[in-house]
Amino acid sequence: MKIQKYHFFFGWLALVIGLSNACSNNQPQEASTALAPSGNQEIDQVTQRLQATPNDASLYALRAELFYEKNSYDQAILDMTAAMTLDSLNLDYHHLLSDIYLDYFRSRLALKTMERAVAIDPTHLPSLLKLSEIQLFLKKNEDALKTLDKVLRQDPQNALAFFFMGKNFEEMGDRNRAINAYQKASENDPEMLDAWIKLGQLHASINSQLAEAYFDNAIEVDSMSTVALNAKAEYRWSQDDPQEALALYKTAIRKDRMDEKSYYNAGLVYLELDSLDKAYEHFNIAIENAPLYVAAYYYRGYAAELLGKTAQAKADYEHALRLAPEYQKALEGAARLRGK
Repeated sequence: MKIQKYHFFFGWLALVIGLSNACSNNQPQEASTALAPSGNQEIDQVTQRLQATPNDASLYALRAELFYEKNSYDQAILDMTAAMTLDSLNLDYHHLLSDIYLDYFRSRLALKTMERAVAIDPTHLPSLLKLSEIQLFLKKNEDALKTLDKVLRQDPQNALAFFFMGKNFEEMGDRNRAINAYQKASENDPEMLDAWIKLGQLHASINSQLAEAYFDNAIEVDSMSTVALNAKAEYRWSQDDPQEALALYKTAIRKDRMDEKSYYNAGLVYLELDSLDKAYEHFNIAIENAPLYVAAYYYRGYAAELLGKTAQAKADYEHALRLAPEYQKALEGAARLRGK
């Protein structure tokens, strides 16, 4: 454990030294004045304020958030570097930088950032929880469980910690411990929708009659949740009740006309019921709501193929392959229609 402790300390020290070197010789001031007008009024206003107060870390962090919202990740990271040089112990800054790294597909840098945050304050529960979430994302399940254990030592009723534990156990293939963890999460926070859904799905996987009650609990927590409705619908479909599944998908669609997943799933049920026109229609709406929905393109093409609309089917298979060149079903579909 001492090695790990020293690793955290020296990692954090390296960050502070590195940031200090990167922004030495008044570089934060230079960064603020060197920026050309961005065309965004909010960003330009913050830049003007930085020119007047170039050592205000909060302004760099504010501008970083604005760049982050515009997906200008490189500039956001530069501004967070400046902010953390001026205020290296600010945990909120570590959280923001970690979020930027995650959305920029730099998950290992996000991990290092949150490791530093925990090194600064090993008792800060939000940092520990965020670190465990990143560890889970990177499939460092044992590390995540150790981090979550630290959370539960401080807060034995932390529902989110139990939920993350459940996800780790589930990934590790330990279904019984996953169920136990999700159960504790739901007991400590009965409004935690995702915990009820996970309990339903895991009980369904062992053919437990308790599954439906858990899905019903999820819907009771949030009757507007299309995720909960889709989860119960999938369960009813697995129990050879496609009509009930379809009714639930239709309810989800009424709750949210823009939810592409509900249209897509309803389309799959219609395919099973040989209602090809209805299936095609629902896949079409799913694509209208989510133009990059690869599977929806494939299944719209498949419905078109079954309806004898060969040209439409070819076009949809080709579109799916442009989005995902290795998508096996679309490859097979295109091969079936080759020469037709």
